[in-house]
Amino acid sequence: MATPMAPHLRSGPSRVRRYGWRGAPSWLLGLMLLVAAHTVWVGYQTLQTRFERDIARLVFNDNSEALEQAALQAGLGVDSLRAQLASTPAPPADSSYLVVSIVERRVWYKQGDSILFTAPVATGSGKQLVVKGGAKVLRFETPRGRLVVQRRDSAPAWIPPDWHYQEQANKRGLGLTQLVRGRPLKLRDGGQLTVKGNDVVRVAPDGTIRPLTATDGREIVADGKVIIPPFGTNQRKYPDVLGSFRLYLGDGYALHGTNNPKSVGQAVSHGCVRLRNEDITELYHRVAVGTPVFIY
Repeated sequence: MATPMAPHLRSGPSRVRRYGWRGAPSWLLGLMLLVAAHTVWVGYQTLQTRFERDIARLVFNDNSEALEQAALQAGLGVDSLRAQLASTPAPPADSSYLVVSIVERRVWYKQGDSILFTAPVATGSGKQLVVKGGAKVLRFETPRGRLVVQRRDSAPAWIPPDWHYQEQANKRGLGLTQLVRGRPLKLRDGGQLTVKGNDVVRVAPDGTIRPLTATDGREIVADGKVIIPPFGTNQRKYPDVLGSFRLYLGDGYALHGTNNPKSVGQAVSHGCVRLRNEDITELYHRVAVGTPVFIY
């Protein structure tokens, strides 16, 4: 009687069917795909949890502007200006409104044809910034059309967008890097930058922790790079830059004061309408939420 062939010596179509790429067993390939899919899912869940945690922190701190910026960064924001600028009805005849002239660089607070208050302003510079990677070009212009005062803020703090840090890096010929919560940034001297609570801190090689300071034009710089702090940190919040008051128009645009009054009357802003502090104080106490703003 012939001895049956051992299973591992058999050949033919059945052997080809049981093996996949480069001779690997098909069950092993399936396991590898399953592990890869699980890794992607875990990564997504981690990012989602981190985003939700940061948003919760912002809500707890009552930081509405940082929330708006975070939403825009995550692609969740809506260009609310687009709908407002699409239609530009005539100024109301029986109620007050604001008019801003980009050419004349002046604002008027009016009721009907009567001028209740007027002052010089600074408007968008018209300059361009190529966003890192070259996929987008920002143009710093004041939007034209009909907007509405959505919010009134006293002692507003500026929450710089990411492009601000790129602009600063370009001016100084430095690199750019983003600090992420939970991911310490190692430095050449053996120290590191990280986030503790609401502060960006420097941890020295000996373990000493020192909170850092930052303001407009004096950003955190480490190892030849401008550091972009996370939203919700004190280093991502610049007091005094926007002056004493702000009339917020949406999507980052506003009428606000300034810590640089000599700039008023020029085309120097990133799109906002900038006033001297005494003038925005006057408007703040006169203008209500819902007041139309006509910019031309």
